[in-house]
Amino acid sequence: MTISSSADAQSVPIPELPLAKPARFRTGRTIAALFIREMSTTYGRNAAGYVWAVLEPVAGIALMSIIFSIGFRSPSIGTNFPLFYASGLLPFLAYMSVSNKVAQSVRFSRQLIIYPAVTFIDAIIARFMLNAVTEILAFMILLTGIIIAFDVSVILDVPAMALGMFLALWVALGVGTLNCYLLATYPSWERTWAILNRPLFIVSCIFFIYDDIPHPYQEWLWYNPLVHCVGIVRSGVYATYDASYASAGYVIAFGAVPMALGLVFLHRNHRDIINNT
Repeated sequence: MTISSSADAQSVPIPELPLAKPARFRTGRTIAALFIREMSTTYGRNAAGYVWAVLEPVAGIALMSIIFSIGFRSPSIGTNFPLFYASGLLPFLAYMSVSNKVAQSVRFSRQLIIYPAVTFIDAIIARFMLNAVTEILAFMILLTGIIIAFDVSVILDVPAMALGMFLALWVALGVGTLNCYLLATYPSWERTWAILNRPLFIVSCIFFIYDDIPHPYQEWLWYNPLVHCVGIVRSGVYATYDASYASAGYVIAFGAVPMALGLVFLHRNHRDIINNT
């Protein structure tokens, strides 16, 4: 481009300004940078730290599977208790771990969210992605290890197992997003939430199946979304198990409600939370 003056016939060149990159690419780069920061801060700067982060829950679940298999020799489905136990415990632990990590997202990235290019949503997405990938890897490694170690003959329904894990992670994202606001606003909520979560280990159908629960407790437990997640995962592990009671729509709605509330509250108050944390 050039401009001309009546007093000066010479043209003065005007430098071309670089085009601004679309916001969606800027958001993607921000999430990727936060993802790498999460990994290096949490697991160290070498690959061994992340490998251990995956193997640690695998080793813990394997040990608990062996211990419980001694006391419970006849699982409700199949003949191998470690496989039955892991198929229920893995989606439950995925929910617990990811929801707790997501709930700390704003606290963890507080010093970065003060910059305009970084939002609280970027921090939540990056932390969710890293921990979700970790839990999925642990799920795959442990189930494969049990099947090989015990020479279990199974016909796996991979889409059903993937759906069950996705639903567990979805609920974790929703609950974690709401707790991200509640933990920062009400410090006593952290202890209260920990107490409320303790019975979930018993009432999420980890050691038994939903079909064995007597009435009226069966109807009560139906409202626990983790019961649906565990049932769907087990229907993928055991070809003969029909989790007809499980509703993916209910679980999606259950996770969407706290997620929407958490995003609204964080949008309105995240600056105050950052300044007061």
